[in-house]
Amino acid sequence: MPAEFDICGVKFSVDPLNAQKTGFYLDQMPHYAAVAALALGRRILDCFTNQGAFALVCARGGARETIGVEVQSGAIEVARENSRRNQLPIRWVEQDAFAYLRSAEKAGAEFDLIILDPPSFTKTKSRLQDAIRGYRELHLRAFKLLSRDGLLVTFSCSHHVTDTILADTVSAALIDARRSARRLRRFEQALDHPVLPNLPETEYFKGMLIEMMANR
Repeated sequence: MPAEFDICGVKFSVDPLNAQKTGFYLDQMPHYAAVAALALGRRILDCFTNQGAFALVCARGGARETIGVEVQSGAIEVARENSRRNQLPIRWVEQDAFAYLRSAEKAGAEFDLIILDPPSFTKTKSRLQDAIRGYRELHLRAFKLLSRDGLLVTFSCSHHVTDTILADTVSAALIDARRSARRLRRFEQALDHPVLPNLPETEYFKGMLIEMMANR
């Protein structure tokens, strides 16, 4: 039976028995309010929106426009229902995020805040280079769509993609996009997803808030 709860003034309904990750990404719980606080008056793009949490809290936080992109039809339908429940106007797009970013660039779209919260790009170390290429392209596409002083909130839940690897990949994507930026803060997994020093695999989550800067 679906359960209901409230985050940042948004009511969510999830099915803990039949949905992915108990129906909600609990390791992101501390970050919804932090991202919602950035939304006022901004044009928001939430890629890999899943059931729409970041998009919904941003819309509640006063975003000028909010778009949520998700390839899974079941997840996007729950997102639509959540927006109807909360009477929040969000444009939901059922499409692969990479394809959407490419088409948005061709259309000349621009956003003030982009959220990248993809699923793990690799479960094994042997596929790490493929994951790095994926993250690099993803960030390159996002940087090309951000406004002059836009913000990027980006996450990785791939254990093999360390903080250093993610930072280096973001830096390479900035060079590819011919943009400059500064990191404002780091994100870590919630306390109820503890990191065990003797079990490195438990430290899988990392993220950062990046602000675009004028090129020098």
